[in-house]
Amino acid sequence: MSAAPNPSNLSNHSASQIKRLILASTSKYRKELLGRLGLAFETISPEVDEAPLPNETPELMAIRLAQAKALAVSLSHPSAYVIGSDQVVDLNGVAMGKPGNHTNAMVQLQKLRGQTVKFHTAVCVAHAGSAKTVNAITEVKFRELDDATLEAYLIAETPYDCAGSAKSEGLGICLLEYVRSDDPTALIGLPLITVCTLLRDAGFSIPLDQ
Repeated sequence: MSAAPNPSNLSNHSASQIKRLILASTSKYRKELLGRLGLAFETISPEVDEAPLPNETPELMAIRLAQAKALAVSLSHPSAYVIGSDQVVDLNGVAMGKPGNHTNAMVQLQKLRGQTVKFHTAVCVAHAGSAKTVNAITEVKFRELDDATLEAYLIAETPYDCAGSAKSEGLGICLLEYVRSDDPTALIGLPLITVCTLLRDAGFSIPLDQ
């Protein structure tokens, strides 16, 4: 007669099968976006220097920083699936990041008005020593708006932690003439279609997967 299974052993076995997911970011925007997938995850600050390298293009900067963030956290948590992401605005080949304050935000918006620019939103998923990165590109046309309108927007939204000062999930959408992208949440800060694809490729199941 075989012995009954030990409940504690079953519990330990089940726990060992749980895959840990980490978002290498403290961004409230990325946290909210990833939360839409209904996955359990943690957030850890990657502590990465985000200064641009000499002669680095906006696209390569976004890709490098997404990789650096994911790998920095993965180094301490190699068994986890780690998501790193970065967004850089590309204005005619010149990189534009977060303004940090009101004055810088106004300067950014003055440069962006009437312009067609690219938002490079790169995502990297690292796991068990390997990593894969994809850059989701969003083309955006800014409206030609006067300083008074830009000032009113900045006072209302204070988008000083948004690349290009464009908080598109809020009033920032009113600054834009059009948005073109294959991944609709990329402009907000995390392209979820890309995230789902990278997680599947890494062996992490997401909701609705069979």
